[in-house]
Order: sequence, then structure tokens, then C-alpha cells
Amino acid sequence: MSDWNKRTKLVHGGIRRSQYNEVSEAIFLTQGFVYENAEQAEARFIESGPDEFIYARYGNPTVSMFEQRIALLEGTEDAFAAASGMAAVNGALTSLVKSGDHVVSAKALFGSCLHILENILANFGVEITFVDGTNLDEWRAAVRPDTKVCFFESMSNPTLEVIDIAGVAEIAHSVGATVVVDNVFSTPVFSKAVEQGADVIVYSATKHIDGQGRALGGVVLGTKDYIRGTLEPYMKHTGGSLSPFNAWVMLKGLETIDLRVRAQAETAQKIAEAVEGNEALLRAIYPGLKNHAQNALVQTQLGGKGGTVLSLDIKGGKDAAFKFLNALTIPVISNNLGDAKTIVTHPATTTHQRLSDEQKVDLGINPGLIRFSVGLEDDRDLIADVLQALEASQA
Repeated sequence: MSDWNKRTKLVHGGIRRSQYNEVSEAIFLTQGFVYENAEQAEARFIESGPDEFIYARYGNPTVSMFEQRIALLEGTEDAFAAASGMAAVNGALTSLVKSGDHVVSAKALFGSCLHILENILANFGVEITFVDGTNLDEWRAAVRPDTKVCFFESMSNPTLEVIDIAGVAEIAHSVGATVVVDNVFSTPVFSKAVEQGADVIVYSATKHIDGQGRALGGVVLGTKDYIRGTLEPYMKHTGGSLSPFNAWVMLKGLETIDLRVRAQAETAQKIAEAVEGNEALLRAIYPGLKNHAQNALVQTQLGGKGGTVLSLDIKGGKDAAFKFLNALTIPVISNNLGDAKTIVTHPATTTHQRLSDEQKVDLGINPGLIRFSVGLEDDRDLIADVLQALEASQA
């Protein structure tokens, strides 16, 4: 399987068929598993084989198929599926640190990721240093001999900064730190984070992996030693496991993710080019545009693909942004992304509303900023709708 090309892996990777030889992956909706005798039960609790399961919180055949398929796609030795993207982020970080440890993190993060660092890990005695993730000199100045983890979003939410994975990894590894990358916006389709030096990769499977707004899920990927020796004990005892039904949804999503994400990124590029320089905008932010600060990095790190999300900073602040949102006829207003439907969000009042005004200014989350997650609709329809909504925003 490791020699297969990406789309083949996405359709066939990790399949384990029951005695009925079903075509579509089976959903094993069971909490527990029956043992043939007491001796077998005892042996399984000592050490379980690859096709032996104990309890749904510890593992499940459907969940295992999803873990194997996404690991095959990402190029890691193993994976652990979690109940949500944030369960995955929390597990990846918390399993690696203890009181007194030091973490260096990019400051441009999703609000809940910031909460884990500032309010959960810090409250348990973990020291956190925030840096401008795009500035390698700040990473060099921040890491110390006792730094355990360097954490960042490879493409930040919602301002779409692209961080040099290889550059940060070299700095982190020089002091023995583990590189944990939240890779949602880069997607497993475009990113090669493992090759670029990431040790642990996290996805919210709720986003592009499901891609159709149906279910929550998350996954953490890395070496077998880390996944089974460090992460799994934390996750299975704290209860952050993925349900078998949701794992099945994610398996179905993986079959088409390459097709969907490439189409969405192509449309996102067209929309960004269509609105660039529009009089209603202070700026159009899209990593695929040549004027993006990290566009050169996008060419090497993401194969020139700017992703499925763009951000539009509209003149006139919140009032104009709300006019824009309310004038759109195709996109839906929600706070998810990576969906088949185009979704628009006003981060300052929703996903990042808990941040102080100072933090919002520092991160570039202006009152007029709109996060625009591109779906699978016709690009011509979306461009026409965005252009008329921009005009309405200034009326």
C-alpha cells in the first residue's frame, strides 16, 4: 500500500473486511467485545494484537480503519482518532508536557487552541512563550534547553499566515523539542509536513476530511512510539475517543478529499484574483496570491496551492462586514470550514471573540475581516455573488 499513489490510498487504505466481505467499510457499533474464555480476556488486557479489541474507548475496528488510512495518506507510522479537532489538539499537547515544562507557540492560533495554552496548560504549571510564527529569529530566541514542544498552525486561522515547517523544525530539534503542527488549513492533500520535519500532526477531521458538515472528529499522527506509548494512554483514560459511526463518516470523506480539496482550492484562487484590488477591500488575504507575504514559501511547502480559505478585510469595519455577510446569497453564515458548502464567518465576533481588543489588533483580526471557506459551488456563481456583496457592503 505504501507504494500506491494518493488517490488509491484514499479509497483502499486500511480496509479490514469481516467474514461477509462487504464492499463498503463496516460500522462496528459496539461498546465492548466478547472473549471466548477468561484466559483470553486476561491475555488481551496484558497485550492486544492488531485485530484484538477491548473497549470502544480503547479502539474499534472501524476507528482503526480510519487511523490506518489517514496515516497511510500522511506518511506517518500511526494515528489516533479523537472525538473532535480540539480533543486531538488537547491530547497532542497535554500528553507531551508536565508542570515546569516550557512550550513555544506561534501566537496566531484558533481561539480554543489559545485557551488550551493560556488557560489550561499554563494553569497546570506549563510555561508558554508566544512568538510571531513567521519569524524564525523569534523561534530561535524563544527556545531553551528545557523547551519540550513547539506548536503552531501551519496556516493560521483566520489571517492565513504560512509558517515554515522545516525552518521551525530545525530550530526545535536543536534543543530536543517536539514539533506539533495543527495542519487543518494546509490539508493532508497539499501538505507534506512529515517530510518537512513535523513530529506530530493534528487535524480536525470535522473540516476537509468529512467535508460535508456531518460529524465531529479529529486525529493525531506520528511515530508508533509516540501514538501508542505517549498519546494513547492519555486519550483512552481521559475519554477523547472517536465514535465508530463518525469514523465511518470520515472514511467515506477520505475517499473524495483529494478531488474536493483540489476543486475548492482552484475556486479559492479564482475568487482571490477576482477581488484583489477591489475598492471595497482593505486587503484580500490568500496564500496563493503573489502579494501574500509567504507566497514563496507556499510554492515549496504546499506545491503552490493556497488552500481552500481566503480572508477579506472589508472597508468600514464591522458594519460593512455585516452588510457583506447579509448580502451574500450562496454562502451560508456559520463557523465551520472545509465544507462542500461555502461558509462565511466574522471571526472578531464569533470564533475569536474571546480575544482582547489588543490581541485582535496584534493578530490582524480586524472588525472588517471575513473568513471565506470556499465550497464546491460553481466558481462563476460565487464570484458574481461576492462582487455584488462587496458593492452592497459600501452602500
